Amino acid sequence: MSIAFVFPGQGSQHVGMGREVYDRYDTAKRVFEEASDTLGYDMKSLCFEGPKSELNKTFRTQPAILTVSTAFLRVIEDAGLSPTVVAGHSLGEYSALVSAGVISFPDALKLTEKRGHLMQNAVPEGKGLMAAILGLSREEVDGICLEVSAGYVSPANYNCPGQIVIAGEKEAVEEAIQIAKERGARRAVPLAVSAPSHCALMIEASKKLAEELENIPFMAPSIPVVNNADAIFLNTTGSIKASLVKQLDSPLLWEDSVRNIIESGIRTFV
Repeated sequence: MSIAFVFPGQGSQHVGMGREVYDRYDTAKRVFEEASDTLGYDMKSLCFEGPKSELNKTFRTQPAILTVSTAFLRVIEDAGLSPTVVAGHSLGEYSALVSAGVISFPDALKLTEKRGHLMQNAVPEGKGLMAAILGLSREEVDGICLEVSAGYVSPANYNCPGQIVIAGEKEAVEEAIQIAKERGARRAVPLAVSAPSHCALMIEASKKLAEELENIPFMAPSIPVVNNADAIFLNTTGSIKASLVKQLDSPLLWEDSVRNIIESGIRTFV
């Protein structure tokens, strides 16, 4: 059977995540222990007890989600299930790379923590914003972003038909929300994220991330990886590194990624 493993990104975190798999499987416990040893703090406590304010800090959120995703991955692998292709939404691309054997779990932990710091520091707190626009087409949301006069805003995530995330300067995103509501959006709401990712405000962060990636050993993937930035199948370390840099300051083509996986003949997603 052809199977795609897909991994979640930032925004999926919640206090208590991973507890069920931790309590049931020793394999999962070892993943949490490895994360704690690598990063120097108790990952189990952060994920299970929070507090929410600490878990939601970008440089904590990213390795925490990676840890929970990897815990589930190891349990599924132990059950004998293996993917034909992998993909991950934004941060989830790092979990996908661990699954494909491109980077080690400890290196992925360090990278995601550093990535979180770079994103957090790229835009002063309170100056950036992201928002979800539901019920409008790509073309409508693209047009709204171009209409805004209060500053910079652009599409950040093309998640699925009728669900698009925008990012940019706070006042500009707020103006785009208002325009979207006037144009008939079913919902247009700010997101509780601490950094406006996947837009030009992250260009400096992406440059610094490129430098960090040069210090991490990358291996050729054991299975194809579908990337966020271009929605294509990648199979070389160079293309994967370039993709990780590009996705930080470019829109995520998640809808296109899923469509391409389906068009390759895969119908089962985990």
